Amino acid sequence: MKRLFIAFKITPDTNYLSIYNRIKNARSADRITWVKPDVTHFTLHFFGETAENNIPVISECARKAVSENETFEIRIANTGIFGSRYDPRVIWFGIDPNEKLTQLHSNLKNELATQGWIPDRQNFVPHITVGRIKEIRDKTLFQEDMNKVRNAFIMQQKVDHITLYESILHPQGPEYIALEEFRLK
Repeated sequence: MKRLFIAFKITPDTNYLSIYNRIKNARSADRITWVKPDVTHFTLHFFGETAENNIPVISECARKAVSENETFEIRIANTGIFGSRYDPRVIWFGIDPNEKLTQLHSNLKNELATQGWIPDRQNFVPHITVGRIKEIRDKTLFQEDMNKVRNAFIMQQKVDHITLYESILHPQGPEYIALEEFRLK
């Protein structure tokens, strides 16, 4: 069994790192597991523990999904939280609405469904997880800090391929191994 997901890598630029570090430094007294910038990615589909004999089927679905999609750019902007103001769980950077990203996600979801993977029932909310919150000591100050970067432009990035990754969990953080890349046209 391998813990698998399909994603595209985000390569943080200086502006991304500046905003990321601003939030991280402001929250140094809180218990937050920060996503390291060098492993930042946008997940299109998370499989979890998957039998290795399913990898060729997943690869074929990904290959078919990208065959109809052209290279595109995403605009990363806005900062927010999942959870409530009183119980925030995740800090995220948003991705502006993007028809090509939505189409790629839909194509992948539909191809996987033909092979028995049940689509996620949640709405597609394009975002990049920045930190997973364990404890916030001062929720009012946290909200004030988040409001300062809520509408910030973060960066733009070209998307020309997606990758099937294996995720290996370690105490010091996850390790992501690229198993196969699939190029957009």
